[in-house]
Amino acid sequence: MKVDEINEISKLSTPEKILFLEDLWDSISSADSEIPVPESHKEELDRRYKRHIHGQGEVLTLEELQTCIDKRK
Repeated sequence: MKVDEINEISKLSTPEKILFLEDLWDSISSADSEIPVPESHKEELDRRYKRHIHGQGEVLTLEELQTCIDKRK
């Protein structure tokens, strides 16, 4: 579904669309227990947590992290 397919949303101004989006996001986030978390995500989080606990994780400065992000663009 696209925004242009919903006539009422298409007629909204940009500020009104932003407010609508905020309300929509709030309604989704309040129902977060209904959104299943894939088992693969849980496993990855467990793997990363164990590495962190055992001091095997890599720690980056904010600048190093920003450089990594910029390289992906």
